[in-house]
Amino acid sequence: MTGRTHFQFKARLVVMLGVIFCCGLAYSQKDLPINIDDSKVKPLPSLVNSDLQKSLEKELMSNPNWKSLMNNNKMAVGIVDLSNPENAKYASINGDYMMYAASLPKIAVLLSSMDAIEKGELKETPEIKKDMRSMISKSNNEATTRMIDRLGYDKIQSVMTDPKYMFYDESRGGGLWVGKRYGSGGDTNREPLKNLSHAATVNQVCRYYYLLANGKLVNKGRSKQMLDIMGDPELHHKFVNTLDNIAPDARLYRKSGSWRTFHSDSILVWGNNPNRRYILVALIDDAGGEQIIRDLVRPVEKVLKAERIHFAVN
Repeated sequence: MTGRTHFQFKARLVVMLGVIFCCGLAYSQKDLPINIDDSKVKPLPSLVNSDLQKSLEKELMSNPNWKSLMNNNKMAVGIVDLSNPENAKYASINGDYMMYAASLPKIAVLLSSMDAIEKGELKETPEIKKDMRSMISKSNNEATTRMIDRLGYDKIQSVMTDPKYMFYDESRGGGLWVGKRYGSGGDTNREPLKNLSHAATVNQVCRYYYLLANGKLVNKGRSKQMLDIMGDPELHHKFVNTLDNIAPDARLYRKSGSWRTFHSDSILVWGNNPNRRYILVALIDDAGGEQIIRDLVRPVEKVLKAERIHFAVN
């Protein structure tokens, strides 16, 4: 490298780092929900970014085990870059492939509960507020079953298929569904495509978190209440296990699930630095799924960082 070339490289690097720093400062909002104009909150499919998509596929497919799982529809991953909420970016692998998701779909019960409370169909008692927190933070099955019994399957289904949300859409592979109590006994209401009792797709879960982060679930006040319930998770496994180590100061909002070989996790990461703000969702059907989910965080953050540098340079 000549002296002139070296100088040009250093100058470009300084400019690039400056752009990244300014982008971070450009959106320094500390609290959620995000405060941006409604017109900036766009349908998730419109946020798909081809560069981010290519980078995600390249990074994850470089792991032979993950590649095999993804190629056989046993692993699905989705990410939403929120470092600049006015220009959010989305990428996924097997995003519309619906899988059994164990306790992750309890977020459907949470939204249905908030919808019912807002409409006066359910009274917001201290007992109910305690059950909603325990259902999410501790993934308590008994609390969840009590909430399901209070709501009824028809209510949960109506909210998941409400045109306002469409978190379950047969034309897009299904999505979020709860059609069985988290315990023995009782009737069931399985979803129509695969006859699953507790189901999810990466795309629909990412949509859920994206709308939640922007205060669009029920309304901004209820979204804030839901974020408070989902924040500070009390189970420190999967994504949280890794983030506890690499981002101990970041605020985490999450719900996971495991049953037999099915492992799932979903998280909204809101770091003090805007460059560590994103949504990550994974659904895996493999005995080693819990460890795979732990191991996903670092390569996903690598992809997000690389794309921000690429954007700044170009």
